[in-house]
Amino acid sequence: MIDEDVSRRTIALSIRTGKLTARGLAYVLRAAGRKIQKEYRARQTPHGRQSVKKLMAHGAATNSIELTGAPKEFDRVARKWNVDYAFYKTGPDKYLLFFKSGQADAITACFGEYSRRVLDKAKTDRVPIREQLKRAAAEILRQPAPQKKDRVKEAAHEDR
Repeated sequence: MIDEDVSRRTIALSIRTGKLTARGLAYVLRAAGRKIQKEYRARQTPHGRQSVKKLMAHGAATNSIELTGAPKEFDRVARKWNVDYAFYKTGPDKYLLFFKSGQADAITACFGEYSRRVLDKAKTDRVPIREQLKRAAAEILRQPAPQKKDRVKEAAHEDR
């Protein structure tokens, strides 16, 4: 049992070199480690936001919801809920949100929080900074220019 486990994790590595040095061996082992890590990452299923193609490749059934507005705001909320989803743009500011059917409950809760955030953002009457600057510039132009004082030279004293 133990021998099987060890032999399953054994890696065969062959290199051709004129002179085997510690530096050369370390270089080869690092390259092999990078290749193993790359293959491991490729086998992992992606989570969070991804392309529609990758989401469909998971093999699970998917559903979709229409979403209007900025997907960036939805991303912030969805990260908290740890859901897999993808956006498909259908028009300007119109998207289809694809998600796994198994995560429908999490998406519903996530979508509820997203809609609360959007509604709260609409309620705030905060004026954008550019608009404030435009208003201030218009106000300055409306004010009359300050009166300039005439400068008069004083008479010079002869005894100085």
